[in-house]
Amino acid sequence: MGFRDLLHNLPEVRGPTEKKISFNVKLKWTLAILVFYFILSNISLFGISEGSLSRFEYLAILLGTSFGSIITLGIGPIVMSSIILQLLTGAQILNIDTNSAEGKKFFQGMQKLLAFAFVIFEAMVYVLMKGIAAEPGFTGLVIFQLCIGGFLIIFMDEVIQKWGFGSGVSLFIAGGIGWRLFAQLFQFIGTQGTFEASGKVLALVASIMIGDGTGAMKAIFPIITTIILFLIVVFAQSLKVEIPLAYDRIRGHSVKWPLQFFYAGVIPVILVSALVANLQLFGSLLENWLGHGTFLGAFSSGQPISGIAYWINSTPILETIITGSFRWVYAGQAFFHVLFYTVFSVLFSFFWVQTSGQDARSQANKIVNSGMSMPGFRKDERVLESILKRYVGPLTIMGGAAIGILASVANLLGALVGGTAILLVIMILYQLYQNIAQQHAVDMNPALRGFFGQ
Repeated sequence: MGFRDLLHNLPEVRGPTEKKISFNVKLKWTLAILVFYFILSNISLFGISEGSLSRFEYLAILLGTSFGSIITLGIGPIVMSSIILQLLTGAQILNIDTNSAEGKKFFQGMQKLLAFAFVIFEAMVYVLMKGIAAEPGFTGLVIFQLCIGGFLIIFMDEVIQKWGFGSGVSLFIAGGIGWRLFAQLFQFIGTQGTFEASGKVLALVASIMIGDGTGAMKAIFPIITTIILFLIVVFAQSLKVEIPLAYDRIRGHSVKWPLQFFYAGVIPVILVSALVANLQLFGSLLENWLGHGTFLGAFSSGQPISGIAYWINSTPILETIITGSFRWVYAGQAFFHVLFYTVFSVLFSFFWVQTSGQDARSQANKIVNSGMSMPGFRKDERVLESILKRYVGPLTIMGGAAIGILASVANLLGALVGGTAILLVIMILYQLYQNIAQQHAVDMNPALRGFFGQ
């Protein structure tokens, strides 16, 4: 059996036999997988030591997971396999033509195989390097549970891609962030199980009642930052370039092909966030294993205090100013944090557009196959491609840079559950809304099916 045969015979979720899946079926599967995800996130690993996971809690949001549960690995293996494969393809180390059907199938097979490998690798690293401390005699069992949970996440993501709305990766991140956002706003039970106004809304009310101005500012500024970020992202999502198109068979009937400002969507910032999370995670695991910090960083109470992890991390500058603990080193850290997010968001935007069929050539092919052309230009796919290139390239770069800057600045201002997390959940929910609205429009008017590539 050759390597391509191996990729073609990997276990997979069977796709629908019909070309079009109804809105109700997609909604059913999306909700079912989301409920199953929350159930799995509450199934604890058997055989681990108490308190062995506290230093990793700050990574749980970005990895779409709940540490200590059977899905502890979260979306980490899927995202890491995507990052590595995109970098190898972009650097021409792997020559995969993602514009062809066979090339796309090969790319997806490689990504799944790498994801399986990362599940096994990360499960062993977590346990053997004592990131997750297993009880004596339970090492193999804990690794086995982590692998089962990792494989389930991969197949759940595939179910969403084939039967639901959007992708499972986005859905799991949105679900985890939404739950934590609600808790940060309205949490009223402390770590000891007693009543405690730990939620920002309750903390604000309590601070006002006792006249604590500093406490009130610490509670209200994250809420204000989150609201402002929400409004900025919603506004930016409405920015788009509209390409006028006309139907070849219906004279006088025209439509507009929208190219969003955030052209690559939310995926680039997911990849950057996961890269940061994994760098911090492996840095912490190495320190725990070796007994001292490495170039990746040294950690104290789960937070990086030196190394690469420190300089790309974010310290809430607004909170340090309010509390009087600001140091100028935080300004240098903020600069490198914004720079890292901006550069890698642009890089991943470019790779994502090339590998996901959003490049100018693929878009031109989709338009032509939909029976449309641009008024005033010769009906030629190459002509249409050259026109689209004027917009796709700049939108990819500007959108990637903008989303990287927004995420990193919101992190520094101390938005609830982190600026990156808030940005992710807003964009994910907006894209989910667009997918649902698009599906509903297609159900109401089947003539639009070709336009949306369905």
